[in-house]
Amino acid sequence: MSNRRILYLVEIMGILLALVWLFPFYLMGVNAFKEKRDIFADTIGLPKTWTWDNFVQAFEQLGFLNAFGNSLLITGVSTVLIIIFSAMAAYALSRNKSKFSSWIFFVFVASMLIPFQSVMIPLVAQFGKLDMLNRGGLIFMYIGFGASLSIFLYHGALKGIPESLDDAAKIDGCNKFQTFWYIIFPLLKPMSVTVGVLNVIWIWNDYLLPSLVIGGNGTETIPLKLFFFFGQYTKQWHLALAGLTISILPVIIAYFFAQKQIIKGISDGAVK
Repeated sequence: MSNRRILYLVEIMGILLALVWLFPFYLMGVNAFKEKRDIFADTIGLPKTWTWDNFVQAFEQLGFLNAFGNSLLITGVSTVLIIIFSAMAAYALSRNKSKFSSWIFFVFVASMLIPFQSVMIPLVAQFGKLDMLNRGGLIFMYIGFGASLSIFLYHGALKGIPESLDDAAKIDGCNKFQTFWYIIFPLLKPMSVTVGVLNVIWIWNDYLLPSLVIGGNGTETIPLKLFFFFGQYTKQWHLALAGLTISILPVIIAYFFAQKQIIKGISDGAVK
């Protein structure tokens, strides 16, 4: 088989995989504009009558602005703290060449293999005793769960930054923190964008942890609010799909703006 035929075969496979990946988004998009009865009559087809009423009702019933504010606060604060703390930890571990630092890094990497479901009950019980079942406690948990992968990615990227920069900064009178904050951390911008987007997507769409930690009093995130469209006796698919479409738009927009930085950051962390 010639190289050209192999290339065509790879392109065809790529197109097929892309169609499979995009199909759920297609279903969500077209059904968000249908009335409830039309969804069950023809799930795959285009709407006979395009309606925006689903989005208006979903926006109002979700209390979207309040839920959006909660999601934005929790996601934004958690992601920023994960980026800062993980970069600092990875810098300390990569620059200290000792068995102890190697073991600490190994613990962080190994913790990625621990499923959340195995620790959620004792975790929530302990945070309940500390009266931290609120947005502050939720942010604290996200920092803990998001640190492992973030440190792993930063650690890989730091291998590509020569330690001679640290020595030059020390000669110029910088301490460890100044060296990290003013010299090393700016060089980690592509990786920081990658870490940020990965954590934003995860935290923004997370349902399980917020459902265990925060429940009412106007602190619900968007995924928690979307669950209200699914009752015991009825499921409002037209409103749920419209609300879901609205909720994922900020993440998609953020991803497209940061796409180049994400690709560069992943390649830096994997190759170097």
